[in-house]
Formats: sequence, C-alpha cells, structure tokens
Amino acid sequence: MFSADRGSGESDKYVAIPSMDALIAAAARALAAGDALGALNLIALRDDAPALALRGIAMAQLGDLVRARTLLRRAQRAFRPTDAVARARCVGAEAEIALATRELGWPARSLEAARATLDAHGDRLNAAYARYLSVRRMLLIGRLDDAEAALTALDPRPLPPAWRTAHHLAVAGMAMRRLRTKSARSALARAARASERAGIPGLTAEVEHAFEALAAPAARLIANGVERLLLLEEVECVFTSNALVVDACRLVVRDPGTMVSLAGRPVLFAIARALGEAWPGGATRRDLLARAFGAKFVDESHRARLRVEIARLRRILRPLAGVTATEDGFALAPKRRRVVVLIPPVDGHTAAVLAFLADGESWSSSALALALRTSQRTVQRELDSLASAGKVQSVGRGRARRWSTPPAVGFTTTLLLPTPLPTA
Repeated sequence: MFSADRGSGESDKYVAIPSMDALIAAAARALAAGDALGALNLIALRDDAPALALRGIAMAQLGDLVRARTLLRRAQRAFRPTDAVARARCVGAEAEIALATRELGWPARSLEAARATLDAHGDRLNAAYARYLSVRRMLLIGRLDDAEAALTALDPRPLPPAWRTAHHLAVAGMAMRRLRTKSARSALARAARASERAGIPGLTAEVEHAFEALAAPAARLIANGVERLLLLEEVECVFTSNALVVDACRLVVRDPGTMVSLAGRPVLFAIARALGEAWPGGATRRDLLARAFGAKFVDESHRARLRVEIARLRRILRPLAGVTATEDGFALAPKRRRVVVLIPPVDGHTAAVLAFLADGESWSSSALALALRTSQRTVQRELDSLASAGKVQSVGRGRARRWSTPPAVGFTTTLLLPTPLPTA
C-alpha cells in the first residue's frame, strides 16, 4: 500500500505530507508495519486531509475497500492544489484499491500521471510502487512483454522489505506465466525472505499461496491414450521435449520450434485435439463430426464439411504434422516422434473464467471480459452457468455485482490465463 514516507529501508522519515504532526507520523509508521488498527486508533477522529488519506489506507488494509475509496477521494479534494505529492499518493492508493477489486478498466493514465508527479518531486519509493501497480495490472490482462519490460527497469534493492516482496512476487508471477519454473521458485524464495523481514502476515500468506500454486496440478496430459496430472514444471518439460503438443489450455499446436495458434478457430482445434487424443491411431469420422460439430445424426453435408475442415487443418499444420486418411477416418502424422495432448485441470469451456476467479478476489463481469479479451455478455453467460453448478458465487447487484469462487479450487491456473506461450 502507498506510504506516507519519503525515506528508504528501515530509516523512514515521514516528512512528505503537508502539516505533518506526531500523530500523523505515528499512524503512517503503523500503516507501513501493517498495523491498520493501531493507525486508526491515532487518527480515527480527525478529518484533516492527511488523516483522511491515512484512514483510507487503513480501511483498505482492513478490507473495507468501499469506505477506503470514499476517504481517499475526500482526502484528495481536501488537499490544496499545491499539495501535488499528497494528491498523487491518493490517486495511487485508489488505483491499488481498483486493482484489488479487479476494476481493470480504471484509468491507467491517472496512475501514470501520479507516478510522474511523484518522480518529479523526488518521492522515488511511491513512484516505484505505482510502477508495480501498473505491472500487476498488465500481468492480469496478459500484456506480458510490457510487464516484463517495466519490471526489468525497476531496482528493488532501495525498497523497504514489503515492497521488495511485491517486486519478487511480480517477478515470480511473470516467470510462472512464461513457464520458467526455476526462475519462479528462485523469485519466491527471495519474496519469502523479504516478507519475513517485513513481518506483515498478509504478505507472508501471499507468498505461501504462490508456493502452493507451484506445487498444485497445472494440467492433464494425454499420451498414448493414458491421462495423468502434471505440475507446472512438468508442463515446462513437455514443451521442451521432442513432442508435438496439442495444447487445449491455450488452443495452440506446437513443438519446441514452432507454434500454430487455433484460438480463433474452434472447429479446427476440436479436430486437432480429437486426432491428438487418438494418436498413434486415428479418429473415426463419426467421432470427429461429434467433436467438431456436435452432430448426432450424420448426413452427406456433414461429411462434406468435415472434408473441408480437414483440408484447412492439413494446410495450417503443414510445418508440424500431416493429416492422413485412414479406412474410417483420419490420423495425425507428426514430424516429431510423438503426439501429446495437454488439457486443463478442470473440464469445460468455463475453465478460463475459473482460472481468474481462483485468485480469491472478487471480479466484475466487465473486468473478466477485459482480461479474457471477450465480450461481457459471453462472460455473463459463463458465470450464470457456473453459478447454476455451484462453482461460483456473487455478491451485489447491477454494476456493483462481483463474482468469486468458494475457497480453494485445488489447482494452479497459470496455463488457463490468456497469454501467448513462447515459441521456443
């Protein structure tokens, strides 16, 4: 959470907020240590701008994000126009609340303007934290290249332990999304050491949750008709092995050197997956028609359409494999030695929605649509389907409605989050 200090390390010096007094300074120190109740005991009855800002941060730490946002906006209005740094901190704190409530459409330009103001006035710590907020948002919406570039430009060494923890968690999240499990484990070890120094239980729990994600099943593998669960590091090994992978988590077909995306072509991917699951044998025409078109009764028009789609798939997969005709269907003829199919740890087309909800936060349907790069109506239909099955729950109505999952889905969701995988 945004700090009221301008110091660094453990020797924080609270001089940045105008009209700073002893109570404000003590409350700011309490917030920096994660003691929100202690901070409120000092300033709960004060309505001056610095106290309103600190009360807003305290309420955010306690989880009352609606009240926190109200207090921060009151503080921003109460600060004088010349109090640019304090106003920028309020904007940054409000941006963090928007991120916590998964309001991903919150104006990122406001946060960037606040960061520039903080940088210009020498508040390097809070400017750095604003950058971390931007990185976390970019990770959520799949802008990995931008997030990685921003992380590379940040040096965590001058930061307090709590913010070093945030840095290392962001690095670990990036590494997990890139399927660099050794780098992720190393970053999490650094995050654990930093969180221990910070002494904030919430940060420690977040690090532990990230470690649990590395140890949880990430996908299922089908090879030679046998299915088994894989950890994230095992998925990484599959991608670097000499195998043709039909990846149902990201809707791509790939080998170690080439990747072909079928994300916008569900019929072609359904056929590719059916062929991959049947390998080294072939899939029958009836099975392919059922998987690709949901056809229960087959006529000549279905067979003609299947021939057209097979021709398209053969052309698209030419760099990776051939598609040959068999006596009663078709089979994959990979250039690599074997074919494996990677599928999500949970079944169904709603798996990607569950992947985002599994982070424990409450999401709006509009934020899910932005993160999934699809329409809000599509997301709403999937949420209604999941709610009917008892897999998700909602709170509120209308634009205030938020969705979450019951505790602990029991698998890591890295492969279900929509972002391109590396080609090599």
